[in-house]
Amino acid sequence: MPIITREVAPHVTLITLDNQAKRNAMSREMLGQLAALWDTLDASPCRCVIITGAGEKGFCAGADIGGDLSASEETARTVNRALLKTSTFSKPIIAAVNGDCAGGGVELLLSTDIRAAAAHARFGLPEVRYAIYPFGGATVKLTHQIGHVHAMDLLLTGRLVDATFAERIGLINQVVPADRLLDWAVEKAQLIAANSPAAVQAVKTQISASMADYALSREALEQQLGDRVRASADFAQGVAAFREKRQAKYV
Repeated sequence: MPIITREVAPHVTLITLDNQAKRNAMSREMLGQLAALWDTLDASPCRCVIITGAGEKGFCAGADIGGDLSASEETARTVNRALLKTSTFSKPIIAAVNGDCAGGGVELLLSTDIRAAAAHARFGLPEVRYAIYPFGGATVKLTHQIGHVHAMDLLLTGRLVDATFAERIGLINQVVPADRLLDWAVEKAQLIAANSPAAVQAVKTQISASMADYALSREALEQQLGDRVRASADFAQGVAAFREKRQAKYV
């Protein structure tokens, strides 16, 4: 299964994205799995969630754009729920970023609450390099989480930054040795799980709902802008460049 779940401590569930051949990029199947999993976990006795990637090279390299690129309202709903963009979730989420985190991987990261990364991890939103609009929440969440200038730097340049830089701008809490990363996340989750579930989930729900309400208020324009980019000549050039592993040439 491309998404693996297991209990790693009492009331603590670990989610592992497993598509190692593509640095854990998420296929349509994985997005659907993740969307359904949030509903299951929200209704479960779980008190804290940890999310990581399989292997050492990738936390999540975003969406698997080598696959189906068609768009529909149903697809948008699945993506929104998988990335917790416009819906609430009551359980705290800790990210253990074990490798590269890019595109939709960063947008998934933005739905988490506490984050650590291995020193070799890199972060970026390369969508504009390939004429893709970042549908998964970066344009509505990133400025609130790390500030305008840092968010615009990442969104408009498409560059990758290292874990030390990500810590400095507040995208993650801490850089942790790779061999200690999961232990760090479990220890943090156990601290949370030992607290009142009612109080923790009330705090998380309020903050999650605030972010979701804001994202929903921007959703109509988000879809309009995304459709405009997809309809442009740039889109075909950008996707071809990505698939051919070359620099795009925009006119």
